[in-house]
Amino acid sequence: MTDAVPAPGVPWYREVSAAQWKAMFAAWLGYLLDGFDFVLITLVLTEISDEFGLSGVQAASLVSGAFITRWLGGALLGAFGDHYGRKAAMVISILLYSLGTFACGFAWGYTSLFAARLLIGMGMAGEYSASATYVLESWPPRLRNRASGFLISGYAGGTIIASKLYEWVVPQWGWRWMFWIGVLPVLVALWVRRSLPEAEEWSAQVAADKRRPNAFAPLFAGRLRSWCNTALTVAASTALFCVFTPVGEGLVWPLSVLAAGCLIAFAVQIGGRRRWILYVSLMVTVFCAFLYSWPIQALLPTYLKTEMGYSPGQVGDVMFYAGFGTMCGCWLAGFVGDWVGTRRAYAWTLIASLGFVFPVFAVEDSLVALGVLLFGLLALSQGISGILPKYIASHFPTANRAASLGFVYNVGALGGAVAPVLGARLAEGMSLGRALAVLTFGLTVVVIVLVGCDVPRRLSRLTDPDGPDDHLAPSPVVPLAKGPRELGGLRGSAAD
Repeated sequence: MTDAVPAPGVPWYREVSAAQWKAMFAAWLGYLLDGFDFVLITLVLTEISDEFGLSGVQAASLVSGAFITRWLGGALLGAFGDHYGRKAAMVISILLYSLGTFACGFAWGYTSLFAARLLIGMGMAGEYSASATYVLESWPPRLRNRASGFLISGYAGGTIIASKLYEWVVPQWGWRWMFWIGVLPVLVALWVRRSLPEAEEWSAQVAADKRRPNAFAPLFAGRLRSWCNTALTVAASTALFCVFTPVGEGLVWPLSVLAAGCLIAFAVQIGGRRRWILYVSLMVTVFCAFLYSWPIQALLPTYLKTEMGYSPGQVGDVMFYAGFGTMCGCWLAGFVGDWVGTRRAYAWTLIASLGFVFPVFAVEDSLVALGVLLFGLLALSQGISGILPKYIASHFPTANRAASLGFVYNVGALGGAVAPVLGARLAEGMSLGRALAVLTFGLTVVVIVLVGCDVPRRLSRLTDPDGPDDHLAPSPVVPLAKGPRELGGLRGSAAD
């Protein structure tokens, strides 16, 4: 797609049409509900643990539960979006996680609540892949980091609303009402999405190919392969369920290796001989990104209530600072990404975030200081995830973008399932605050190396040396008089 050059003096927001702003709002609203529904479990984890008599690891596994089914939900709903359109996948996704949220309010014990969390994970995964591809394919190419950042800020907005409602609802009505209230805005989101047009790039791709793509066709080419891949699906799902519940106690490492082997087998088949290493390296990158970000997202409310002794109202205030910091960081990431390039913005921002990690967990007596430091940390470390959809999606063509993004991102998101459990286990030998600081700092450094050094693309060139660097980069507008050297230089600048 050629990126049209705006007229001189035209502000960037006027380059976006009314239809494109509407597409953004519809997807953003879905992410708002996504963030609201998902963060509820972290806010009420101590109340649920008290009522159901859960151990620390059991309670943390409830956060992990939604991640267990994400890989499957991302793959299936992503493939659905590639075949039937992004809009239909967006509607189905929001219905799935809203139903799971409503069911959480009726849970009678650990098992029923865990099952509802599995359903939430399926819907969340589909929402991420469908909405991200829909917006990225609808907005002008040169503004796609901004589009990505604005979109993901909706998730942070949902956490802000949830934190304020927690302060008001739980002390008066109890934790179940948080889940029931979370379903009400779904009708608004569905109403907004009902009249959306389909994503432009996807429609153009289908019209040009005269067929609807099927990203997972290689997985079911022949009866033997179909049976084998069905068995792999069952094995991966069962292994993950056992790993993150007491069922697999004592067998965590063998089951983890089994699940990882199954998921890598899928990546090899989907990516094919030339691109399998790209899929695997992106999965590892996202996995590490969740390991640095999710210990704080999942266990911060528990840390504030247990080690810091804060009241529900104070926890709500701190979580407001944290959520607003993440939202502002997403906006900032979008502008910086369009300015210096997605990869550079990602690495530079994470490097800056390292200066906030240990000070956050050193504050003891000042709620304001903690809030300000958390705002800075999350604006830089969590906010940069606003351009993660752009970073991942840029590796894949339109025909299989939703399925590939959904699979790669949500397999990597298993790091979010590992993070709270790992944080809880580390806290058995040290304070929870120190455990969260160590995990966040160490894994942030790993992600800086992976993204900053462009490891996934460098590895992919070993098997696919002629593959495009960036499928979402704007096509350069090149004067006809330019020679081959200038053309090559322009292509290189656009790809970053």
